Amino acid sequence: MKFRTIARSVASLALLLAVTGFGAIPRAKVVLGDEVFLRSTWHDLHGRCVGVVTNQTGVTSQLVNIVDAIRENPHICIKAIYSPEHGLRGDQLAGHFVSSYRDPRTGLPVYSLYGPQRMPTAAMLRGVDVLLFDIQDVGDRAYTYISTMAEVMRAAARYHKSVWVLDRPNPIGGEIVEGPVLDPHFRSFIGLYPIAMRHGMTIGELAEMFNNAFGIHAHLRVVKMIGWRRSMLWSQTGLRWVESSPNIPTWQTTLVYPCTGLIDNGGINNGVGTAKPFFYAGYLGMPAYAYASALNAEHLPGVYFRPAAWSPFFGFWRGRELTGVELYVTHPHRFRSVETAVSLLVAGHRLMPRLRINARGMDDDWGTDAVRLGLERGESAAQIINSWQPALARFMKLRAKYLLYPN
Repeated sequence: MKFRTIARSVASLALLLAVTGFGAIPRAKVVLGDEVFLRSTWHDLHGRCVGVVTNQTGVTSQLVNIVDAIRENPHICIKAIYSPEHGLRGDQLAGHFVSSYRDPRTGLPVYSLYGPQRMPTAAMLRGVDVLLFDIQDVGDRAYTYISTMAEVMRAAARYHKSVWVLDRPNPIGGEIVEGPVLDPHFRSFIGLYPIAMRHGMTIGELAEMFNNAFGIHAHLRVVKMIGWRRSMLWSQTGLRWVESSPNIPTWQTTLVYPCTGLIDNGGINNGVGTAKPFFYAGYLGMPAYAYASALNAEHLPGVYFRPAAWSPFFGFWRGRELTGVELYVTHPHRFRSVETAVSLLVAGHRLMPRLRINARGMDDDWGTDAVRLGLERGESAAQIINSWQPALARFMKLRAKYLLYPN
């Protein structure tokens, strides 16, 4: 009798949840490219087999993994999975090589594209006709997922495969564009093509640009979103954020990543190794109140600096107290992340001239040596920012040809 009563209670609760919608994921304002594919575009495969380039972020608005969703459709033939930096489940640290293996859940081979091999080989593509790319980007040139996309497109062109990019939002919006355009002399996997640091584009728009403007010439199709506008930040889409890598746990982190992600090789710690990666800027013995005062006196748009102290729990500075500032983004639509990075570097080096620069690392991060050289010459933040404006204006003209969504 007791167990029957419990069973009836559980059944009643399940019915209540179904009726009220409590616990369900609310409908988003944006229909993702993968949802458009799953609803209708898959018919255009006409029996061709797919390989899926994805990771833990490749989910629908209901948080269903794209591979699982595809396997629910018996009419879609899926042959392989390909994973970027951080691995299929996003649990590998930045820069760590990821191995290939067979997925125990699906039985499919998972080919790593972040190891000795970063472009799919002919063997990896055997039996695959169409490569589906479904990974959430963060809107920053140095984040390697867009480089993986470019390498997949290059392989598709080489081996006569098609690429369908299932488009997703730029979490920091599609209106603000800033930062230096990559100088080809500093081309690397954190910057393959001459685009701005904060490009203000979706992965689908970038794919079109890479393919046509930079000469990949793959057989490309972008499966567009429905309902996304350039003015939207992630919080306005109604979508749920899935940690895109170990140090990007929240969508708010994507706001500051294009800022403090650029200062560590300039000698300033950015809080990686703490519970708030990329929200700090400082050093051992940095005068926190003076640093905060100098930065707040600049009245930088959309951000406030609080004097702060932190102790990383892993990495080089593990267990040591660092001091400096914590960033509070007060107006995300106004915050100029890359320009703020320049101010952090200039003010930091004026307060602590002994800060050491990793020249190679800094130039690779920024995609130019102009920022480092300006810093070494003692130039102001405004002078450094002005130096990249001519190239940025040319990029803006090129970018306009590939924008797929309205403001």
